[in-house]
Amino acid sequence: MAAKVHPNLAVPSLIQPPMAPPAAMAAGDSVMKTKAAAAGGDVVLTVWRKSLLFNCRGFTVFDASGDLVYRVDSYAADSRAEVVLMDAAGVPVLTVRRKKAIGSQLGLGGDQWLVHPGEETRLPPLYAVKRTPQYVRGGGSVKTMAHVAPCGVALGGGGGGGYEIEGSYLRRSCAVYDSRRRAVVAEVQAKEAVGTDVFRLVVRPGMEVSVAMAVVLALEQMFGKPSLLRSWSS
Repeated sequence: MAAKVHPNLAVPSLIQPPMAPPAAMAAGDSVMKTKAAAAGGDVVLTVWRKSLLFNCRGFTVFDASGDLVYRVDSYAADSRAEVVLMDAAGVPVLTVRRKKAIGSQLGLGGDQWLVHPGEETRLPPLYAVKRTPQYVRGGGSVKTMAHVAPCGVALGGGGGGGYEIEGSYLRRSCAVYDSRRRAVVAEVQAKEAVGTDVFRLVVRPGMEVSVAMAVVLALEQMFGKPSLLRSWSS
């Protein structure tokens, strides 16, 4: 039996979407709203690894009131190298694009996932997410799964406003630390009795909610088994 997630939802395929504002403006407005929400306290989202559209793969994300806040939808035949995070109205907020490492022998370990504003991947990315090489090789003593760095700052866990991610995405138990490892700014938490397809994303002051969700999309491609998204950017 499928788990019941949240009831406050109109099926997108059955409603007429509103006229969307320009993508750049809408994306910026969404980021500002989520950042403002995070500044006032923890934001708790329920993430469902399922698209609400027929014949699509993706994610559906609800807030604590059960309202739709984010969507990721892609048809099975879509083979683009990016994944678009949209708001409830279908307006692009951020795009996560996999950049393959040329000549890398480490598989996913040499790649990075670039987070762009809106859906315009020709603009400079905001962040780059990279899996820790030692974690790729299965080093049991290595706790850090991945690093998130603002673009222009070297990946590797140094300063400059980046993040470090520890834990296990497969078990839906991850903590995102600030660059100095002084505070947990986001967590992926398992929900009881519903399996791994539904989980919580808790975002604390110090991280934008949309960026935290983009990190989840990158982790899904790195560690998801089976991944809903990896075939989109493989």
